[in-house]
Amino acid sequence: MSASSVRTRLKDRAGALTVLLTVVGYGAVGGVFLVPGFQALFPDLTRETVDLLAHAIAAVNTVTIATLSLGWYWIRNGEVKRHAAAMTTSFVLILVFLGMYLPKVAGGGTKYFVGPDPAYYAYLLMLAVHILLSIVSVPVVLYALLLGLTHSERELRNEVPHARVGRIAASAWLLSLVLGVVTYLLLNHVYDSTFEAAETATETASLLLPLVPGI
Repeated sequence: MSASSVRTRLKDRAGALTVLLTVVGYGAVGGVFLVPGFQALFPDLTRETVDLLAHAIAAVNTVTIATLSLGWYWIRNGEVKRHAAAMTTSFVLILVFLGMYLPKVAGGGTKYFVGPDPAYYAYLLMLAVHILLSIVSVPVVLYALLLGLTHSERELRNEVPHARVGRIAASAWLLSLVLGVVTYLLLNHVYDSTFEAAETATETASLLLPLVPGI
């Protein structure tokens, strides 16, 4: 099968593929919180490894903020190829993020914020918005990416909603990443935290909203 025929197939099925990849993504993240069999695929991690992964994830997300911002700037200035490169790089960085995030959650446990009430409630609010935007951004980011990879520049400008979907995707994605980095700083550097091992955290997650307590 030629590259052009593959591209045509993907082009015709961008919506269906978006749904499929979204379900896979949601399933992978949900599995590391709630499915013991899926969690067992990942090794148990020490507290030191968990902290190292948290720092690496924050670094990757900070770089992603920069590449997304550049991609937005370049498309507003008509630099389509640079925009495409920046957005593709941003997506690759999110895959790198997932490669660290899934084992961190499955085998590493959860850190909980410890600080004064005003900071604690601000932290929870930012974390909740971060999580909500992360969930919402998955399908629109995937759809915008698939449209960008399978359509010509003329088609993207005139025939498909790439620009509109891309604005929504980039806005939600950027704000989610910024809030994620801010909550990371609050949890790991500004205030203190407690740590719950993966096995105990899993039991807690089965009773509570899995993503709300920590990051």
